[in-house]
Amino acid sequence: MPPTTLLATLGLHNLLPAIVFLPTRRRCDEAASEAALARRGEPDARREARRDFMGSLVEQHPEIRHHRHWDTIIRGAVASHHAGHIPAWKLVIEKTMSAGLLDAIFATATVAAGVDFPARTVVVTVADRRSAHGWQSLTASELQQMTGRAGRRGKDRVGFIIAAPGPHQDPQRIAELLKAPPDDLESQFRATYTSLLNLLDAFGNFAQVRAIAEQSFVFRAALPEIHRLEKSRDDHERRIEQKLRLASVDISSSTVRAIERLSSARARLLESAPQTRREARLRWLQKVVQPGRIAAVGRSGKRLAMVTSRSRDGVTAVREDGRTLSFALERIGRVFAPIYSTKPERIDEAFDEIHGRGHELALPEPRQRESRTDEDLAIKLINDLIDSLAMSANQIEKENVRELLWSLQIDAQAIEKAERQIERLRAEVWEPFERCARVLDHFGYLEFANERVTDRGRWLADLRVDRPLLIGEALQRGLFASLDATRAAALIAALVADEDRDYGEVELDDAVVTLLVKFEEIAFEVSTEEWKQGIEAVPEINFSAAAAAARWAGGSGWPELVSETRAEEGDLVRLLSRTGEALLQIAGLRQTHAEAARLAATTAEMVLREPVR
Repeated sequence: MPPTTLLATLGLHNLLPAIVFLPTRRRCDEAASEAALARRGEPDARREARRDFMGSLVEQHPEIRHHRHWDTIIRGAVASHHAGHIPAWKLVIEKTMSAGLLDAIFATATVAAGVDFPARTVVVTVADRRSAHGWQSLTASELQQMTGRAGRRGKDRVGFIIAAPGPHQDPQRIAELLKAPPDDLESQFRATYTSLLNLLDAFGNFAQVRAIAEQSFVFRAALPEIHRLEKSRDDHERRIEQKLRLASVDISSSTVRAIERLSSARARLLESAPQTRREARLRWLQKVVQPGRIAAVGRSGKRLAMVTSRSRDGVTAVREDGRTLSFALERIGRVFAPIYSTKPERIDEAFDEIHGRGHELALPEPRQRESRTDEDLAIKLINDLIDSLAMSANQIEKENVRELLWSLQIDAQAIEKAERQIERLRAEVWEPFERCARVLDHFGYLEFANERVTDRGRWLADLRVDRPLLIGEALQRGLFASLDATRAAALIAALVADEDRDYGEVELDDAVVTLLVKFEEIAFEVSTEEWKQGIEAVPEINFSAAAAAARWAGGSGWPELVSETRAEEGDLVRLLSRTGEALLQIAGLRQTHAEAARLAATTAEMVLREPVR
């Protein structure tokens, strides 16, 4: 529905002022412009009042005076409102709407949760919204945030919600969402490097940190299941104790559980032990066949090949004639002990030695009986422990005691299973902290074994930035030592910017490119260690953000920056604000990194100038 038709219809039914939710920023701007153009000739007694009201706001926010949508508001009594506008302009729109001087605001759904300018009517044009991950259906909470703006306190007895027709509208879905209960709250609590360092430094050990983490809202989702498992465990525990009392047996329930653990260990050993000669030989081959060893292939054992790589059940090798072949592990006859270099120029020497001394260099194959010796010894030890526990009380009727203990194993198994599940649920909160701790230990910010924060970790804990470890490593390796303000701004902007946000194609000078390449090397090293510990790798740095920040810190004016980058003003303000805030965090490290702190403070002052705040 064209915006002019929509507003005319709403006005006819006394449903203005309205907030019209549209799917994209561009559509909001276009709708406001179209509506304002169509309404230019209409008489409006509030036009001069709007001009005076907005003029009074220019003194507080001089950057709004030449905004490209100034005339849209003055002449059309409509405005667009979204994250692409600078904060000062959005504030002016909100105040003008609250003063009753606007008929409509065209806004994106993301605005709904962050502002407070009610209207008589809310118009919903689509049943989905655009996100960083594509189009997604509106949730009950999102729609309730949007429609909650309908109805002005003290002016309207009721508020109205209009589902405007359109190709992506779904009135049935809208109606269902309006009646649906709010979405479940989702905890945003996350394990971070700085939170771990601060908690460990404050409480002194991982046990205390874990206890604090388990008090977070994120743990509450697991509590009902944990309580159910604890009740089940306690019920089985009481059942065991009751049966032991009735039998007048001087054995504790902990002994019954100890027998269950030993029995489970024995079952696992019996299950993993090779049952046939073929299984025993295959297990031996998996252990001894490795790159650099020569093996005899086939039944005759006359064909030799040097192993170059292997999978679980397959081998890739080089024959004596230089040809490569792949075959199953089971086809190997003998395996020779030496491990040779796999360089092509050294392979012939290896084959010559095997031809000359093959008999004495061949590895002996284990027999099935020998391969089970270790397992058999372990199983015998477990059986002896079970017998000793079962007979620990000198009862006259030993056989009855044995039968009683084995009859209690079902309850004991249930207890052990519940304990494992409880620990798994508790570990879901703690494991991310443990992974962070191991990464920090690798880079020297804490001592994992001693559960202690190092001096380096204490200053890192003070950095309230998105990726503290990357900045910490850059500081530690002297990357800030030779920088000027322009390059410092570029580096931090590349780090704090959203990975997928495009800030134009402003050209980067060679010095900044060289700096970012050095920083990427640090980021790669950090990401590699994080990957080893199961932590999701940090996003790539944003080169276009670096270029925009370098131009701004270098003295570019705001209109020139917007023109060159072709980025939305609101996106630029957010980028530069986050850059300035991160620089101020580094500026606070005066005690440990004096020069870097001075540079950061100077750069922050250059970045945080109007209209960036």
